[in-house]
Amino acid sequence: MDRKLTFISGGVRSGKSAYAEKLLVEGAAAAHGRLVYIASGRAVDEEMRQRIEKHKLDRADVDWLTFEQPIDLEEALPFIQPNDFVLWDCLTTWLANELYTEHEGTYCIHIKGCMEKKAAQLVETVAAIQEKATHFVIVSNEVLDEPASTYEETQTYCKWIGELHQHLVKLADDAIEMDCGLPLYWKKEGQVAVR
Repeated sequence: MDRKLTFISGGVRSGKSAYAEKLLVEGAAAAHGRLVYIASGRAVDEEMRQRIEKHKLDRADVDWLTFEQPIDLEEALPFIQPNDFVLWDCLTTWLANELYTEHEGTYCIHIKGCMEKKAAQLVETVAAIQEKATHFVIVSNEVLDEPASTYEETQTYCKWIGELHQHLVKLADDAIEMDCGLPLYWKKEGQVAVR
């Protein structure tokens, strides 16, 4: 059976999660597969709590098996089965969570080599989920279109999101950028789109 990895990025409220859900719901219905949602969001403030609730409501009419996995994506791996249609939403939230996870009294962002280990583990985990699931869709925010920040920690975040985006797009069968609810395919089944 063919396995597929799709990477979807876009700005906030660009329609990327809705498009990802639609792809997987249609695919799972056709293949009688199970829908799995890996959620990385944490309700750290009222705005984030409302966004999480909205995402839950948006998918309430479809039977999703949901895993709350704000860090350590690899912990979701044992629950993925063949013929699963898996959505991970989202990479950017996971990265922020991991950068600010405490290790021995300090955050990962301040520990030399910490994020390198986490990024390597992430790439292994993505490959492992891709091997198990029928279709794996990764959603991420496009944050690199903004002017460069003068804050060192923001620069570190942007460096990592840029590197991870590039690596995952290389692995992906399809790479899509959402704009105003419309998908722009930059890569489709191994072919790079030409503009």
